[in-house]
Order: sequence, then C-alpha cells, then structure tokens
Amino acid sequence: MRKEIAALRTLMEERGIDVYIVPTCDFHGSEYINEYFSTRKFLSGFTGSAGTLVITKDDAKLWTDGRYFLQAGIQLDGSGIKLMKSGDPGVSTIEEYLDGILGSEKTLAFDGRVVSYETGEAYGKIAVNHNSNMVYDIDLAGEIWKSRPSLQGKPVYALPVSSTGKSTGQKLAEIREIMSECGADRLLITSLEENAWLYNLRGNDVKCTPVFFAFSLITQNDIMLYVFDDAVSADLLPEYVTVRNYYAVMHDIAELPEGSSISADLKSVSYGLIKSIPDGCRIINRPSPAAELKAVKNETEIESTKKAHLGDGVAMVEFISWLKRNIGKMHITEISASDYLESLRRVQDGFIELSFDTIAGYMQNGAVIHYTATEETDRELAPEGLFLVDSGGHYTTGTTDITRTISLGALTDKMRECYTAVLRGHIDLLLASFAPGTTGHELDRIAREPIREIGLDYNHGTGHGVGHVLSVHEGPNNIGKRPVTAPITPGMITTDEPGVYLEGEFGIRIESEMLCTDNGNGRYSFDNLTLCPYERDAIIKEKLTDKQLEYVNTYHKRVYDALCNRLSPEAAQWLSEATMPL
Repeated sequence: MRKEIAALRTLMEERGIDVYIVPTCDFHGSEYINEYFSTRKFLSGFTGSAGTLVITKDDAKLWTDGRYFLQAGIQLDGSGIKLMKSGDPGVSTIEEYLDGILGSEKTLAFDGRVVSYETGEAYGKIAVNHNSNMVYDIDLAGEIWKSRPSLQGKPVYALPVSSTGKSTGQKLAEIREIMSECGADRLLITSLEENAWLYNLRGNDVKCTPVFFAFSLITQNDIMLYVFDDAVSADLLPEYVTVRNYYAVMHDIAELPEGSSISADLKSVSYGLIKSIPDGCRIINRPSPAAELKAVKNETEIESTKKAHLGDGVAMVEFISWLKRNIGKMHITEISASDYLESLRRVQDGFIELSFDTIAGYMQNGAVIHYTATEETDRELAPEGLFLVDSGGHYTTGTTDITRTISLGALTDKMRECYTAVLRGHIDLLLASFAPGTTGHELDRIAREPIREIGLDYNHGTGHGVGHVLSVHEGPNNIGKRPVTAPITPGMITTDEPGVYLEGEFGIRIESEMLCTDNGNGRYSFDNLTLCPYERDAIIKEKLTDKQLEYVNTYHKRVYDALCNRLSPEAAQWLSEATMPL
C-alpha cells in the first residue's frame, strides 16, 4: 500500500470521513492541469491525464478510461488501489459504487472547488438517499502533501491579431447577444481556454496549454476579469475590463443581487462556485457561449492554422527522414527521438511549446495508448518493426496534433494488415460527406469499420476538437462511440485518429487534423490540414479501394508540393521517394 493512501486514511478517521473522492481537475474544469492540482497523481502514483480516486477505510479504487488501462494497470501494481476500467462490461460507475457502500450517518467528502456541479449533485443525491452526510469544502489530499507546488500566476502575453481574427470587443458583442437570447443578465466563464480566447491573451500556467488562471463575470454593461495580481499588465486589456484578484470571484458570486439571472455550464463549473450563488438568483444551465464561438474558427484563424501546419510538417518530415537514415547506425531511443523531434519544432517560426507531451512508443510500448517513456521503459529503436509517434506543437499561428506510425525496417504481414486497415478507416472518415446536424457519434463508425473487418477495434475516441493556440483537446466537437448533441459544423477543426493496439506486440495510430467545410450543396466534408506522408512500406496497396488509393496519391502530391522547397536536401529527397504514387 502507498504511504500516501495510509496517511490520507489516518486524516479521514480523524475528521470522521468515510469516503473521500479525488478527481483529476482544477478550479476551472480543465483536462490538463497545473501541478498544484495533481493530488490524484500524488496519492495514487498514476500519471495519466484522466482518472478519479475513491478511498474508504478498507478500499481504494481508481476509475479511468480506455486510453489508460494498460498504463494504469502497471502504475497501480502493488499500490493497494484497484483499477476500475470505465465502460467495460460489469464495471460499476463511481455513482453505482457509492450507492453500494454508503450507509446511514456515513460521511462522503470531496473538494468542491475541483468537482463539477453536476457531478457534486449526483454525489449529493446518493448521500441523501442513504441518510449520509456530504462535505464539499475540504482538501484532505492537500493537507498531507507537504511538498505541494505553490499556485501562482505567471505573466500573460498577447496573441497577434493576425492570428485571432477578432478583437475582444467583437467577441464580447457576440457573447452578449447570446446572453440576451437566453435571458441571462450575467455570464460566468470559468474555463481557462475560454478566458484566453476572449481576451486574445495566452499564458504559461499549465504545461503544454498556453493559458492563464482566470475567471470572468460578464454583464451587458460590465466585464470583470479575475486573475492573480500582476499577471496581466493593463496595456494588454481594453479599458472597459475591470481586473479583480483571482480569489475574489467566490465573494462576488456570493454577492449577486436577488432576482438576477446568471448563465453557467453546470457540467463544468465547480460545485463550490455554484453553491455560493445566492438562493434568490436564477441559474441558467447552458453551454458557455464562449465555448460555442471559439470552436468555430474564423477565416483568419483557419488561414493562420494552415501556416502552423506548414512548419509542423517540415519538422515531422525532417524527423522521419533523419530517423530512417540513422536507424541502426546510431544509438536512438524513444526519449532521444522525442527530444530530437522537439528540437526540430522549436526552430519553426512562431513556435511556443509542445501541445502535449510526445507519445513515442516502439513496438509493444506503442500498444499503450497514452504511453510516456521513462528512464525505466525507454527502449532503443532497432531497424525493424513499428514506432508510433503522437506529437504536436503550439505556434503563434495555431495548434497541431499529428500521429504517424513509422516503419523502421522489416515488418510482418500482420503489421502491414493492421496498418492498412487503420489507414483505410482514417481515409474513409476524411472522405465522408454528411448532412448538416450530423454529430461525431454518427461519423465514428466510418473510421472503425475497416478495422472491425479484421476483427479488431480501439478503446478511445476517433477524434477531438483542437483549439486555436489553446488546448489540443477542445469541445464541443468530438468523434467517438458516446452519443453527443453538438454537430460537426463548418469552421470546426477535429482530429481523425483510428488505431490498433495489440498488447505485448505493437500499436498503430494515424492522426491528422481536419477542417469541416461547406460544399455549397447542402453537404459538409473535411479538408486534411496535416502535412506529412503515410508509411508507404506498411501499406498493402491491393487492400485499398480505388477511392482510397486515389486519396493517398493525391494527398502525397499535396504534401510534397507544400513542403519540398522548405526542407533540407536529405529530407526533400526522402519526401520525394515517400510520396511517389503507389
């Protein structure tokens, strides 16, 4: 058993707490979080970006999704924590588990600042049904984490108008129009990405996500920005923005006048914030207007993003060319290869930082969907087999996310069969034509079908929205098995990333960013923004349909034409060979 769990249980007993819940989140409902909020990682040792830990006197369980089943299984081994594979048959949800263990006069506790209102309400209903108590203003994990990093804001910087396309005033006018339509005289924005988008500002408060700690409270006449003192200089903001201390938001929310109405997304805004709203106020539960607006990129953002992909494509092609030239001739590992790829991105125009920690898995490590190489797992690459590299960057022009599975030498028939199936699914989704109102759930099967034909599937979504110099994972657009209400609309950028993962053998994923466009005939389609060739050596040409083959050849010509004059002679020569017609 981990000593951290033992220490937490001691504190739980002292405070009369029977069940304690630790999610992976911050005060803003973020997916990627500052280290200050990594209490679940501190307690469990599991380092994935998603997971909820539930601790009782005698039991500890951690729920996570299919991306992390293999990783969590390894990292939780010997911890005394049982892995709960969310979505698997027979695996209870957290709510079902709580319903089964809570009893009369028991106490359930969590930090309401890092749990969404909807989730907190679900926990509360279970507690009431069992005549149990619920405490939501306690941070037990923080009390035992003696070396916890401090929480403070770093200096904020402006994103060029040439990248954003709209001023804060223009965005604010659109937001206020939506507020009027839904009858809200106030809007609470808690999302870090939405705040950064609204003010055309970026920051460094979260690794691999250029955001800053902030809340906003908007009325038809005023706008208040809550940030850490000295994080945002006055010259970066319009004069009509009132700046308040970061922690003052709770006070101001609690002082809202009786009879006022406030719009907030109860799926993401924290339980603690919503519970602080006076009873005399009307809460309008709807998705944030800022989330809806920022998901649809304007023409300036689209053209700017295309520039980001040019530089990113150069980095990727230089990397793959270097790898293929040097494999077997020099010592290259998963980590050193990742580092070299990062160095190639850093010299591209406008580079800010990586958009996420690079996933670089050779052979069986590639089967761990969100694998992170460590000193203990770092494998040397050999001139054979498959190397999966999922990577991306934030540039002042846009955000990239790309996966290519690279042949390092001899491949088995099984590898080539699986790669071709993944490529077919990837292309079929790119070629999709669909009606307005179509959701990602309806499109998901298109990418899976060729993989299911060979008796396989993958345990993650097919695609996610991508922010504009913001989080690499953005909603509401996504493509996956789970039903969603938000349709894919023109201007949205979504990834296309089917895969195959064979535990103990190899992993394959192919990912590109695609822009939804209006064909002008009542149908929508996708435009591939990513510029990097597929792996010719892994493709079984005979298993491609005529349309799929035509797509590969046409796409490869487009990649070559876009990048050939931007590359070193060695990389240009490799690209010429890599993009020859099949």
